[in-house]
Amino acid sequence: MRNRMIGIVVLMALIGAVAWQLRTDDAEASAHTLTAIDPTAVQRIDITMKGLPPQHFERQANAWTGNDQGRPADLAQLAQTPVTEWKPAADFDPAKLGLAPPLAVLTLDGTRIEYGDLAALGRQRYARVGDRIAFIPAQAMPRAPRTQALPTKPM
Repeated sequence: MRNRMIGIVVLMALIGAVAWQLRTDDAEASAHTLTAIDPTAVQRIDITMKGLPPQHFERQANAWTGNDQGRPADLAQLAQTPVTEWKPAADFDPAKLGLAPPLAVLTLDGTRIEYGDLAALGRQRYARVGDRIAFIPAQAMPRAPRTQALPTKPM
């Protein structure tokens, strides 16, 4: 009976340790993402890209307004972009980072993300969220909308 109680206590301690580790891992992962937004919960997306007209998407009954072949879901997924490092925005000149004006501005449910130039070293890009600058993967930027192919005529 005593061995069984010790086994139960050890098992409960292990379960507690695993639960604590999972919680710590989740908290650490969210500290290293561009936002804390759950991409599946995003209801409104506004996107402005240099040289293109602004676009707006809203989720209605589990579907997005507009017909852009999955683009709203791709844009919402950018909320969870991994961040290599955060720095205070006050430490930088926004113009030198391509953030004055930004190359693209993505607003997810009111959270504004500004995308700048590529960083000088490594394959990273600057992004500003609030009063912080994030170093994110170079390819983690909103894509332009797809365009229709030009009509071709046989010669």
